[in-house]
Amino acid sequence: MKRLAVAVVLAGLPGVAPAQPPSAELQTLKVQGNVYLITGAGGNIAVQTGNQGVLVVDTGVAAMADKVVAAIRKLSDKPIQYVINTHVHADHTGGNEAVRKAGLTYVGANVTGNLTDAGVGAQVYAQDNVLKRMSAPSGVQTGVPFGAWPTETFLSGRKQLFFNGEPIEIIHQPAAHTDGDSLVLFRRSDVVVSGDIFVTTSFPFIDLDRGGNIQGEADALNNLMEIAIPGVQDEGGTYIIPGHGRISDQPDLLEYRDMVTIIRDRVQASIKKGMTLEEAKAAGLTRDYDGRYGAKSGFGTGEMFVEAIYKSLIKKK
Repeated sequence: MKRLAVAVVLAGLPGVAPAQPPSAELQTLKVQGNVYLITGAGGNIAVQTGNQGVLVVDTGVAAMADKVVAAIRKLSDKPIQYVINTHVHADHTGGNEAVRKAGLTYVGANVTGNLTDAGVGAQVYAQDNVLKRMSAPSGVQTGVPFGAWPTETFLSGRKQLFFNGEPIEIIHQPAAHTDGDSLVLFRRSDVVVSGDIFVTTSFPFIDLDRGGNIQGEADALNNLMEIAIPGVQDEGGTYIIPGHGRISDQPDLLEYRDMVTIIRDRVQASIKKGMTLEEAKAAGLTRDYDGRYGAKSGFGTGEMFVEAIYKSLIKKK
């Protein structure tokens, strides 16, 4: 399997600095079933196609939105009816407005006659905390345009759809990478989209300012482990589209989950020993994983991961 990697780009969110830019050209790869992967637009994008239309999970950065729409059109000329956001970060939601406008919503009766814009644009689904963080509290200016906001949100643990003959589940994972993370499971295709709960390119980025927490991250990875089923001799089976990086399966996820758990426990032990944050960061707690998961700078470095774990555990006390 071709191993694909994309840059982590969080441009456009207050307090989050951009890393290296997205690719100039997009790449498209069939995952399995009716699900495809588009890379190169920031965060990974999943596309489900079928007779009813197109469903898109995450939309990349705003600057690549036109290319994303063009890539989707190469997969299907059916209408884009649904967009799902796995979380709030702009490398996964920046293209919302353009992708939404390229689609449509089917409405019944005389709704379109009474409301001329009722069928304009696809529906955008996300957990309610995504909308809250995009729209900002009353009296606070938001940097996210109204057209990029989710149009449909859910408060309970999951939202279920049936589209293109396939059951689809949007499953909220509280306080993991952020407080609005969702896993998206395509049950017939046997593909799950993890957002930035799981990446193959770096250590996790726990966004403490947006409700992320190390224990929620570990819980979410365990939940993802329960969904993913390995194939023969642990190859294939359920495929996982990470927030960044290559298509993975359950053994890849197992390695990542174990790494997160081990480093969390090491940081917890350092706190019990009375170590300060700076002492914990200097203790080499990620050293044996740095070669595999350590980003060179910015989000996903071992030092940043240790700091997020430390602050999560101290706050929990």
